[in-house]
Amino acid sequence: MRDTSRPLREGLRPSPDALLAQARREAPGRGRLKIFLGAAPGVGKTYEMLTTAHARLREGVDVVVGVVETHGRPETEALVAGLGVLARRTVAYGGGTFDEMDLDGLLARKPQLALVDELAHTNAPGSRHPKRYLDVEELLQAGIDVHTTLNIQHVESLNDVVAQITRIRVRETVPDSILDRADDIEVIDLSPDDLIRRLQEGKVYLPRQAERALKHYFSPGNLTALRELALRRTAQQVDDQLVTHMRAHAIPGPWAAGERVLVCVSEDPRSAGLVRYAKRLADRLRAPFTALTVESRRSASLSEAERDRIADTLRLAERLGAETATLPSQGRIADDVVAFAREHNVTHVVIGKSTRSRWFELLNGSVVHDLLRRSGSISVHVVAGEEAAGAPAPHKGVRTAAPPRPGLLPYGAALGAVAGALGLGLALQPSLGHESTDLVFLTAVVAVAVRFGLYPSLATVLASSLAYNFFFLPPLYTFTIADPTNVVALFFFTLVAVVVSNLAARARAEATISRTRSKATEALYGFSRKLAGCGTLDDVLWATAYQIALMLRLRVVLLLPQGGSAAHGGTAAHSGAVTVMAGYPPEDELDEADLAAAKWTFDHGRPAGRGADTLPGAKRLFLPLRTGRGMVGVVGLDGDKPGPLLTPDQRRLLDALADQGALAIERVHLVEDLDRARRSAETDRLRQALLSSLSHDLKTPLAAVLGSATTLRDLGDALDRDGQGELLATIIDEAERLNRFIANLLDMTKLESGALAPNLAPHDLAEIVATALERADKILAHHRVVLALGTGLPPLRLDAVLTEQVLFNLLDNAAKYAPEGSLVRIEGWQEADAVRLRILDEGEGIPEGDEERIFDTFYRVRKRDRVRAGTGLGLAISRGFVEAMGGRITARTRGDRHGSPCPGAAFTLTFPVPRAAPEDAAA
Repeated sequence: MRDTSRPLREGLRPSPDALLAQARREAPGRGRLKIFLGAAPGVGKTYEMLTTAHARLREGVDVVVGVVETHGRPETEALVAGLGVLARRTVAYGGGTFDEMDLDGLLARKPQLALVDELAHTNAPGSRHPKRYLDVEELLQAGIDVHTTLNIQHVESLNDVVAQITRIRVRETVPDSILDRADDIEVIDLSPDDLIRRLQEGKVYLPRQAERALKHYFSPGNLTALRELALRRTAQQVDDQLVTHMRAHAIPGPWAAGERVLVCVSEDPRSAGLVRYAKRLADRLRAPFTALTVESRRSASLSEAERDRIADTLRLAERLGAETATLPSQGRIADDVVAFAREHNVTHVVIGKSTRSRWFELLNGSVVHDLLRRSGSISVHVVAGEEAAGAPAPHKGVRTAAPPRPGLLPYGAALGAVAGALGLGLALQPSLGHESTDLVFLTAVVAVAVRFGLYPSLATVLASSLAYNFFFLPPLYTFTIADPTNVVALFFFTLVAVVVSNLAARARAEATISRTRSKATEALYGFSRKLAGCGTLDDVLWATAYQIALMLRLRVVLLLPQGGSAAHGGTAAHSGAVTVMAGYPPEDELDEADLAAAKWTFDHGRPAGRGADTLPGAKRLFLPLRTGRGMVGVVGLDGDKPGPLLTPDQRRLLDALADQGALAIERVHLVEDLDRARRSAETDRLRQALLSSLSHDLKTPLAAVLGSATTLRDLGDALDRDGQGELLATIIDEAERLNRFIANLLDMTKLESGALAPNLAPHDLAEIVATALERADKILAHHRVVLALGTGLPPLRLDAVLTEQVLFNLLDNAAKYAPEGSLVRIEGWQEADAVRLRILDEGEGIPEGDEERIFDTFYRVRKRDRVRAGTGLGLAISRGFVEAMGGRITARTRGDRHGSPCPGAAFTLTFPVPRAAPEDAAA
């Protein structure tokens, strides 16, 4: 049995946060969650989950299948057959029915283990929860263990990464918190070659779907990248669980299951070089790294330049991707570093080589030597000065106000405390004797040290020693001491008073620093939360200006480049033109000197204006707002007090506020850039699609018309009547096709310009459908058409011409994509306060993820051979017309033809029923 008392005897204690996390995970009455994670569909997640379920069943565990999608795979269906399966719940929606997991039935059945496939699934409208992972949460709260499956592309934080890799945006996502709360994650790994082989063998998708998938999503490069994402996300989860376990059980690490780098930062000028070295080491090890600074007793005596150097080095570490931590010292710095490293499972510590003299190390000790002796299994990298040499701390370029000098009040209070102690001692002397009155003076020393600090307390010690000697030690009223024992007593009284005053003053200083840091940290945290909730640039600028003004008690203006920031390639990056965008109190105008100083700051990235080395005649002080990508803007400060505006502490606080504000501004700019790039790409796509449509859809019918007309002109006499009729029919058909294309372009132009005004009036839907079928008779000549409209459908307020065009476009689409001889079905019914009209075909269906894209302008689904080309306008026009009349149109693959190579598509039109029908509705 492992001895768990040893870490406690060595002074290590379990982490309260880790114990709390473990307690939540092991809370009685809560089920355990296991996720079978895969890189892509088809790797075998469901199969492995079912295999594990059979193993648990043999152990006597009550296992029930809540929902499992077999996708028609025989081996998966065989595994389901041996388990208890809960009947699914049928949900009616949109004229169709959907089978969903029966959550209430599963809760009532309450098995020990429930199998819930496809964690990212979106439930049908009308279900208790919109997402299946919320159903799983409720099962876990009820004490039921859950096994579920998930693909890596459905993890919320990786959604953008997956879209960049696969060029496909996944709509159904699961929050990362679900993975973080999982008790077990099992990666179902399959090499890309094996997965592609399974796909080609038809074990993942049907043959036609598999062919499409191989051309797009299931390329070897995509699968390799997704596989790495799955393995890395799982490794991160395992590493976090390992650290939590070690901290909860006070295990002295490290356990080298994963690499972690820690770099020690001090006031040494070489610290910046140490951080860069740690970054290179972390990159080589593919590990995270942390920058740590320890605040010891010496920290209070550091100069402002040294404090600025520490702050700048920590900011550099953050820009390089490190986490930063500031740790108050509990004694030896080396012990603090080792304790931190073991608690966080650090495997490599980077520290600079000492340059102090041997005499200094003998008197004060060496952090490097202590760290080497105490590091145990942690690797310590002692980096030489020349290797870690970095640029010295940058010159701030701003004069700061000197810290306020202590006045005479603390020393007057010290003398007053001594006088009070003297009076009290004289009053108590007859009853206590002079041997005990020294405790009264010691009380005064402690009180002054706690209230005013070290130096006033030392003055109190001196005055108390003299008063104690003069008034209490014989001979009285002289500084002569006759009894040698009193000399010893006075000496130890003075020594104890000095030590006690030093300890009390140190405790006061640490408490003051802790309060100040806590207040600043709380304010910065609140500021960061406020910025996270800002969605527009104006909100970010207002929040930043207000927070800086509130914390520094100064007037603030924020200036940004006109037309874009330097970090994002705007034109202002070169001209240096900046303008006031926000201020607190609101102030929109600056004089010429201030504008010149702000422009210089933006152009050069250095402070200018009041109190700076450059343009000190300006009214305000201007400081740069920058991120790792470059300049973002300028912040201007102004106050009523003469002299420098900021103290050194305020300057460091301003740096932190400015960094957060700059990052928030950059985030807004990035969102705008992405939106601009998306619009530009959409514009280019539309332009290319338009050119393609014009070149193909105009040229093809014109060529056919021209060829047929030329043949009639040149060979008309040689052709019989049938040949001439065939050529004339070709001319008419292609002319009608050309006319439809021109009409679609005109309709699309009206829609996008907002010039379309529907002529709404009560109409019988059956009459409009009959007219559309008559018009589409020629294009549906090779298909079977079935009309199934419900009886008693109420009149609808429609534009008959627009509705007929919508139906014609949908019938034309069905004729294009459904094979000849297949069935096209039109059905209509009333559902509550709406009438639904659905057109169903027996084509290949709609590719997954394209249900909305097919309504985009010029978007065309890839078609099989010998399918008539379309312009990509018909469905876009149909949606525009339907929405203009107050209706809605949706598309999906039919759900009643699973297993068929041609599942078919279903387009549903929904129109509201007028609340009060007109009197002449029947007319």
